[in-house]
Amino acid sequence: MIEVNNVTKYYGIKKAVDNVSFKVDNGEIIGFLGPNGAGKTTIMRMLTGYLFPNEGEIKINGFDIQENPIEAKKEIGYLPEIAPLYTDMRVRDYLDFVADIKHVIKDKQIHISDIINKVGLTKVENTIINKLSKGFKQRVGLGEALIGDPNILILDEPTIGLDPNQIIEIRNLIKEFGQSRTIILSSHILQEVSAICSRIIVINDGKLVAVDTKETLMENFDTGQRLKIIAEGDFDNIKRNILEINGIKHVELLNTDEAGLEIMVSVEKGLDLRKDISKKIVNAGFNLLEQSKVTMSLEDIFIRLTTGNEG
Repeated sequence: MIEVNNVTKYYGIKKAVDNVSFKVDNGEIIGFLGPNGAGKTTIMRMLTGYLFPNEGEIKINGFDIQENPIEAKKEIGYLPEIAPLYTDMRVRDYLDFVADIKHVIKDKQIHISDIINKVGLTKVENTIINKLSKGFKQRVGLGEALIGDPNILILDEPTIGLDPNQIIEIRNLIKEFGQSRTIILSSHILQEVSAICSRIIVINDGKLVAVDTKETLMENFDTGQRLKIIAEGDFDNIKRNILEINGIKHVELLNTDEAGLEIMVSVEKGLDLRKDISKKIVNAGFNLLEQSKVTMSLEDIFIRLTTGNEG
């Protein structure tokens, strides 16, 4: 378990983290989100013991990160945004070196071989790291984080700079690791967080603004149904007819092309007006080509939490 209690961090007179508290239970995969400069990386560095808070406390599986830093750090595997690799070493030699630093003695070579297999480095274990692709370097970074078999993984932008295939591969590895470990994952790829994480923590301007599941956040921010309509005809007339229906909040033209008019309709919460909208458009003499519900995305939630805008 990770416990962050009333943590504040200053850089000079600037308050980078402002009285943040949250808990992460064993076996959770947590998405850690926030705009650039929000304080995410500072918090992650404090979780790993790289930085200490000015106020508050952090406990890693019961060990205070300041009072018992060695015991706390044994529980953690950390992959920063830029993996700090010794690129002139071969993959296996580097992981062996890290194991020595972490004082892994018992069955060290078996442990390293197991990690190499898990993160898919078998074919390159004798390759100099500098000659590896970005994706394989990230795998080496993940392997480094797994040395010592920590219970907690803290991953800062683990898929940044990777191509789509590499992103999928690393994402699948993270899911696999999450079956037996607690993971905190920071990423700007909100689709990735949505696909992997069980709960989401959002930081903005150094403050905690949300801790919950994606589903609960969507429910809390749901202000009504949104429908995307594709129709043929005059937009102003279509809009006027739709607005005659009780419960319609807003009608907006998104796009016009050969496929027709793409229109977004906002409906008051709790109402399903799809049949009413269809009848109105058709009875007014226009062609309705498509009507579909638009669900709120994690991106929509993130924008509302960090800017106050609906996006």
